[in-house]
Amino acid sequence: MWNEVRHTLRLGWPIILGNLTQMLLGIIDSAMVGAIHSSQLAAASFVNNLITIPLILGIGLTMAISPLVANAMGEDDKDKPLRIMYNGLWIVGIVALLMAIVIHLGVDIVYHMGQDLIVAELSKEYLIWMGWGMVPMVLFIGMKQFADGLGKTQAPMYIALASLPINVILNYMFIFGKWGAPRLELEGAGIGTLVARVMIMIAIAVLIFRGRGFAPYRQHLREQLQFRKDRLRDVFRIGIPSALQYGMEAGSFAVSGIMAGWLGYVQQAAHQIALGLASVTFMVSLGISVAGSIRVAYAHGKRDWLSAQRIGKTTLLMAASYGVFCAILFILGRHQLPLMFNDEPEVLAFAATLLLLAAVFQISDSVQAVGVGLLRGIQDVRVPTVLVGLAYWAIGIPTGYYLAFNAGFEVAGIWTGFVMGLSASALLLSVRFLKLTRVK
Repeated sequence: MWNEVRHTLRLGWPIILGNLTQMLLGIIDSAMVGAIHSSQLAAASFVNNLITIPLILGIGLTMAISPLVANAMGEDDKDKPLRIMYNGLWIVGIVALLMAIVIHLGVDIVYHMGQDLIVAELSKEYLIWMGWGMVPMVLFIGMKQFADGLGKTQAPMYIALASLPINVILNYMFIFGKWGAPRLELEGAGIGTLVARVMIMIAIAVLIFRGRGFAPYRQHLREQLQFRKDRLRDVFRIGIPSALQYGMEAGSFAVSGIMAGWLGYVQQAAHQIALGLASVTFMVSLGISVAGSIRVAYAHGKRDWLSAQRIGKTTLLMAASYGVFCAILFILGRHQLPLMFNDEPEVLAFAATLLLLAAVFQISDSVQAVGVGLLRGIQDVRVPTVLVGLAYWAIGIPTGYYLAFNAGFEVAGIWTGFVMGLSASALLLSVRFLKLTRVK
């Protein structure tokens, strides 16, 4: 068992660090413009929340690439991975481009979402730049998925890490008007983030198409860089359900934020604090999930069901153990961790309660994230999409609404709904994986 854990961690830790790095880009923007005025911070937070769902849908599509590449490696086909990446990038690139165009043309929606006028005004240009920034970001993640599927996770991680200082330098230039650049404040943060994402997209493309480590996989470039109906079909077959899975999860948390707002700004603030902390811990679970998905996909390519189930069981155990660690962290730190965000006593009291509930669902959240990844590794995506939808939208959200507004639990009721939905998802997905990989 420990050998399996080491293999998964060796593959997964660069993925985890890369996930955390990309999450930090939005936090950097918010922190730097927050030094100007609270209205700039509010606008940055508003846009980052607004763009979450389209961005998650785009990233979800790329999730098809790494298990398909790993599966091809299990089949010992070295030409297939680049074909998968090439066709996958066309799909995710076109989808991201269409979403960017829709955001650009419909940017005036910021005036119709109940925000203060100053927040809406500041948000408009920033939203446009962040919308266009989705295109290089999903292309970068698509190429990173290709490298991850081959087991080459460290070089993409270093490129992702490089985006942090690049983003800080560019933000400093354009937000504050330094080194000859115009002072654009929040709009400048959008420009800085876009340029940083374009730079890391180019860097990983050079690595893949020029790097020595990827040379064995580009032996027949003219044949590999062609549209193939079977490759397009595979990416759509796995990518669309994956995008829906992530979209339904992101959508349920977005709805929960709206419901928390109905209970007043104090409970909404506590909700955002607890959700922010839970989002950080989830990034690690997501990295374990991707690593497990890649390893299971490789075993699936070899038709080695015994190894697939052994890897899956070990990865689920890792997820549960990590969830226990996070639960203990949230319980012990429930009064201290919220102080990083706010110091108002009423907000802190609500946040401490929510972190206790967050502690309860840390195990199920980590296990369900891994369960989705493992099933994607064996190319089972349709039924898991239905199961995820039921868990979030037929159990989690309705339960949370009832407990919050009918049973008088208020914001704690919403989070009890999270516990119910995530627990159902974890149980259903784990049972399905173990059933499908049962060795007869």
